[in-house]
Amino acid sequence: MSLSVVISNSSGLPIYEQIKEQVKASILDGGLAEGQPLPSIRQMASDLRVSVMTTTRAYSELESEGFLVTVQGKGSFAAPIDNELVREQMLRRIEDAMSAAATAARLAGVTKPELFEILSFILEGANND
Repeated sequence: MSLSVVISNSSGLPIYEQIKEQVKASILDGGLAEGQPLPSIRQMASDLRVSVMTTTRAYSELESEGFLVTVQGKGSFAAPIDNELVREQMLRRIEDAMSAAATAARLAGVTKPELFEILSFILEGANND
């Protein structure tokens, strides 16, 4: 399967972060299999019409987070998926989403029991899918 990265100028995320998150998502969902090569940094920059520094930062962060392995002179490859790493990444996403929900609830005057009721309803719906 090939890697598809789309940059949005209207996104609130910096371009390197958009690249990083999309490559990471592709690795986590199996779109990029273990050992599969990624486009070179220069090729990715050219394809996306962004600077080499931008793609270098994205690849560097992906490597430091354990999603890429770079072999000097050969390129960057999808790293083996570490289930503990995947769990940590998902927990971080959940924490961020719940933090945003708690902030919105506070602003809307939603009580803790009401918030728990909403979460319970959402979880029940997810279990029925």
